[in-house]
Amino acid sequence: MGLGLAALLFVSGCSRAPAPPSPEFEQASHRWTALYAQKLDGAYLDPSIGEIEAQLQRVPADSVDAAASQSLLQRIQEGRTRMQAAQEEKRRAVANARTLPTQDPSQTNYPRPPERQAAEPVDAGLGDAGVIAGPQTGTPASELVAGFRGCFTRSVPITVEGRGMRDTWQLSDRASCQLEFPTHRDTALLIEDGRVLALLPKSAVRNVRRYEDGGVVPDGVGR
Repeated sequence: MGLGLAALLFVSGCSRAPAPPSPEFEQASHRWTALYAQKLDGAYLDPSIGEIEAQLQRVPADSVDAAASQSLLQRIQEGRTRMQAAQEEKRRAVANARTLPTQDPSQTNYPRPPERQAAEPVDAGLGDAGVIAGPQTGTPASELVAGFRGCFTRSVPITVEGRGMRDTWQLSDRASCQLEFPTHRDTALLIEDGRVLALLPKSAVRNVRRYEDGGVVPDGVGR
């Protein structure tokens, strides 16, 4: 029995202690915390994130920090995937920039505008400097008929993706109107439910020809 006890003590004495904390994890964790505090979700796409991931991957598997290292590494990888998807969605939205037609509205495809949120009508009175600000999002369309010194006129209706045909208004070409409402130059007022839904720039006009088979071709292609 004495030999058995000695053997048991010998085996217990040879138990392997956990590895000490990893300096790689400590450095990577501090760098990540500082980077995220500075850039928030933009940190997932920062060029320096690759170095932080490399440090986390060098943490020994038997380290007391191994589990925390893998958890942070997974968080970074998932966050990068999410931000890349959001970035791609934004790129597609820019590619489908809002456009205004110069032809038959039935032949024009207009990108979907942002969802309208309930809001109080914007006051069309005098601004801080005593200058009429002009119609804004939420302004009743009825005010465009006789208000704002008659400087806004009905323009060409457009087909809005997912919403159908919508009326538009624009600033008159009269010199007095151009001077009084300079912020509304080259801008179209999109109307929905009797109110201004959005103010859309004309600078990104892209005409689209729509064929009977459903195909569309940007204006100027194939000429």
